[in-house]
Amino acid sequence: MSRHLTTAVALSLAALAAAPAALAQAYPTKPITIVVGYPAGGSTDLTGRTLADALTKQLGVPVVIENLGGAGGAIGAQKVAHAAPDGYTLLVGANNEVAISKLVTKTTKYDLKDFTPIGLIASQPMVLVASPSAGVKNLDEFVAKVKAAPGKYSYGSSGVGTALHLAGEMVKERAGVFMTHIPYRGVAPLTTDLVGGNLEYGVFVLSSGLPHIKSGKVVALGTTEARRSPSTPDIPALGEHKALKGIDIGSWFVLMGPARLPDAVTVKLKTALAESLKSPDFRKKMEASGSTVAATNVDIGPFLQSEVAKYQKIVQFAKIEQ
Repeated sequence: MSRHLTTAVALSLAALAAAPAALAQAYPTKPITIVVGYPAGGSTDLTGRTLADALTKQLGVPVVIENLGGAGGAIGAQKVAHAAPDGYTLLVGANNEVAISKLVTKTTKYDLKDFTPIGLIASQPMVLVASPSAGVKNLDEFVAKVKAAPGKYSYGSSGVGTALHLAGEMVKERAGVFMTHIPYRGVAPLTTDLVGGNLEYGVFVLSSGLPHIKSGKVVALGTTEARRSPSTPDIPALGEHKALKGIDIGSWFVLMGPARLPDAVTVKLKTALAESLKSPDFRKKMEASGSTVAATNVDIGPFLQSEVAKYQKIVQFAKIEQ
């Protein structure tokens, strides 16, 4: 009797151990939710929705978006960090909530270790712009004017500790200039003050700034990645100017799940993401928004660690803390 009981217990334990693996192999069997930590209509939301459509085709189940805005994307990221690690709750996140929030906000309740990185989706530069009333038309004029009057001029971003704020601080650090940072609650009020002449300079994500640049409401001075954006080859990269060499900071988007995601689920998601990135329809939609689709062989773990290290230096320079 004892021998039979021992055997039964062993078989039961083996079955329990095998169950998660079997579930992972069958994944997915129901709809998947992608959390976006911003309201509908922004660049992260657009990326998430475009990817959701592509993943639906790849995985054979509906992939739906849940917009959960607040705290610069951190509320949505926190939900995914604390979700069940079964592959049915994922995050399409950007710099702010994935790599910057923990550096600048003491109340952030998650870290990179709380996620399973699946892959890089796309990136796009930010763009430094001037109000028409600032009286500058290019980087030479910008650097000369701001350097000649430390503290006289201001630049705006979408908030303290955002990638846009850090890009502005990188400009200050490289050029050796001082401008006052003015945080705004989104693109609309920032644009209003630039157009109205109440603010001299601003930093936009390229997709948000492009309509205002094309309409002549603001003057594009330079994009923030190492090379010019393929979608705006006429706008120089900031690093092309001798006073701004080495500037390379962009807005990127990643797909992530909670920590401890089963290996089989992670592999399926990585494969589906790689196939989505190759899709002509996906690429066309992303490139139309000003994004460059990521290569399928990016090693996402080291990429995120290097980005955090980059932001840490800027945060220390700017003395940003909330």
